[in-house]
Amino acid sequence: MNSNEYIQIENEYGAHNYKPLDVVIDHAEGVYVYDVEGKRYLDCLSAYSAVNQGHCHPKIMQAMVNQAKKVTLTSRAFRNNVLPLYYKKLCEVTGFEMVLPMNTGAEAVETAIKTARKWGYQKKGVDKAEIIVCSGNFHGRTTTIISFSTDKSAKNDFAPYTDGFKIAEYGDINSMKKLVTKNTAAVLIEPIQGEAGIKIPPEGYLKDVRKLCTDNNILMILDEIQTGFSRTGKLFAFEHENIRPDMVTVGKALSGGFYPISAVLSSKEILGLFKPGEHGSTFGGSPLAAAIAMAALDVIIDENLAENSKILGEYFLSRLKTIKNPKIKEIRGRGLFIAIEMTIPARKYCEALCKDYGILVKETHEGTIRIAPPLVITKEQLDEAFEGFKAVFEED
Repeated sequence: MNSNEYIQIENEYGAHNYKPLDVVIDHAEGVYVYDVEGKRYLDCLSAYSAVNQGHCHPKIMQAMVNQAKKVTLTSRAFRNNVLPLYYKKLCEVTGFEMVLPMNTGAEAVETAIKTARKWGYQKKGVDKAEIIVCSGNFHGRTTTIISFSTDKSAKNDFAPYTDGFKIAEYGDINSMKKLVTKNTAAVLIEPIQGEAGIKIPPEGYLKDVRKLCTDNNILMILDEIQTGFSRTGKLFAFEHENIRPDMVTVGKALSGGFYPISAVLSSKEILGLFKPGEHGSTFGGSPLAAAIAMAALDVIIDENLAENSKILGEYFLSRLKTIKNPKIKEIRGRGLFIAIEMTIPARKYCEALCKDYGILVKETHEGTIRIAPPLVITKEQLDEAFEGFKAVFEED
């Protein structure tokens, strides 16, 4: 079948909760994907940073195949011999003491919310737990999470919403300070807002949030599901400000794109509050997930992807900033996490890059192009991408 035929079937039988670009991908390797007609595209989105290690990385694939031949799922009713090794490796790599494994990013965030509330009641002694979040946030699509979204399209007609959340202005520490009460259990923020358009807070903001939380006995929770595992030029984005949160949610690149794997990382004092039966997941912590995640972590460390992201991100950002187009409002980024913000809708540029230059990017919040190629990309491949971006914007 050709691309149009696949698109027609998808449109007929699939719910229309996405608006993808009309490229039908058949296979992929490294930084390239290929459509059903055989055309090659340079992937500059990385499945929203889930494939930092590149598509179908052979080491991760082999780990998946090897484990799939042995046992894939035991449920948490029984122990398996892979999960303990995964726990140990993830803690050693990240520096946290304890792991609670889940599957999707939204599940990790839900878990962090439950953890923060439990900590608030059992350790801080709050009457009714409150969590401060930020404007422009994106933490998932569950009913609880959309309850504190400021994106109308995420919330319309999904009420009633879950209470217990207060919304501060992202990047404004004074706005956050005003919302703190004796019932504030946690602050939940993204160190860089991805879905909002690669919004980078002012320098020192995370340090200010850390101090606010410390001074008021509040848990600092960072959502690093998209920014984590080297995307911004360091293993975690919070490392750019030399701070340490109390809890972190991770996912996406934790699996290299092979399987839904997420986790909450924290201390034994905090995650140790859970008792058997209070939280869980059938697939979270499966032997298959554990084997894949360990291999994905090995690739991130062994191939020095954080350094590659830092060096090439600075290089690519500097090149993109040479593009001249009056409709470009700002080009910003950290590591290989870059945004081109337009003064008009960005969709037509994404479509042109895909159709005419074989470059895959996607708009976010209508006016911003998010650029996040696999971290295994080379300088030469970025030069290839730059020529496409330059042509599309300077021809406009």
